[in-house]
Amino acid sequence: MKKNILISGFLTLFVLLFSCSNSNDSAETPAVESPVAVDSFIRGADLSFLPEIETSGAVLYNSNNQAEDMITTLKNAGCNTVRIRLWKNPANGRSGMAEVKALSQRVKQAGLKVWLTVHYSDTWADPAVQTTPAEWKNLSFTDLKTAVANYTSTTLTEINPDIIQIGNEINSGLLWPQGNLINQEVQSISLLATASATIRAKAPNTKIMIHYAGVKASDTNWFFNKIKSIDYDYIGLSYYPIWHGKDLEVIKTGINTLGKTYSKKVIIAETAYPFTLGYNDWTNNIVGLDSQLVSGYPATPDGQKNFVLAVKTLVKESEYGLGFAYWGGEWISFKGNQAANGSTFENQAFYDFNNKALPVLQVFNK
Repeated sequence: MKKNILISGFLTLFVLLFSCSNSNDSAETPAVESPVAVDSFIRGADLSFLPEIETSGAVLYNSNNQAEDMITTLKNAGCNTVRIRLWKNPANGRSGMAEVKALSQRVKQAGLKVWLTVHYSDTWADPAVQTTPAEWKNLSFTDLKTAVANYTSTTLTEINPDIIQIGNEINSGLLWPQGNLINQEVQSISLLATASATIRAKAPNTKIMIHYAGVKASDTNWFFNKIKSIDYDYIGLSYYPIWHGKDLEVIKTGINTLGKTYSKKVIIAETAYPFTLGYNDWTNNIVGLDSQLVSGYPATPDGQKNFVLAVKTLVKESEYGLGFAYWGGEWISFKGNQAANGSTFENQAFYDFNNKALPVLQVFNK
């Protein structure tokens, strides 16, 4: 260490002398900024409900029981990327362009990356439903491709994300029925190619993700083989034990198999786990039974933290894993503890039933 300091001192003296002897040149040549180290491993969280939760008046608290902006809490915890869904023309405006743009700007101002999930729908898109926006439902296929290109271009102009997902959990394609991968394979591939080409032309530095719900190689290979002609950067996978099995090791094997086969980096785009099996409203929760839990990970604050840490560790240990994102961490029971249309996820959020941050946030920095 002392040797390095001594050498550094001589180098500094030399640079100073050289600079003084060339003062006229330095006035004409602009300084070159040093490259900034990039933390490539994604430690993300989906915060799509946050604007609606904040509008309700709900107050969120950090681990010190102090009221704090959730974006600040996550940044301080070590989160470096925020995932946000975008709907075309949502009925209530939630997750529409204006709301998403405002949230994206807050995320960028905090120094975090924006990961945009474009559903290409007016509402939820997932393996069971990929409803074409009402504005586009009567378009010919040619006009639908044009609409996709124009909308994608506008989205990039308005949001300028670091990562963009072409669709959400598109196991059987998107923009049904015309973009159904099973019934209209050629058209489905064409729609994906249109969106991808638009992104490459409009925002060449934005990373493109294709997102599939599931992690088992036996399930995912069919899909990613179908779309192998598409130009994209990242494979995104959803992993929820209730739907995708309780063997955590499939995360690592699935990532490595896909990464090697398709030469892509792989990200666990969605995962979550309960800190309790209790309820904080009258809305039925997705996970509420002991039988839905993974052995060794009880529904406790530490059980939740250890589950997410295990997922993160498996991704980091894999050869092709690039990160993870938690889904629903913000989705508390913000409509009140008697709401029948409240949260189905409050027992898997980042906050307890008093809206205090839970230990699971420690995983971002581990």
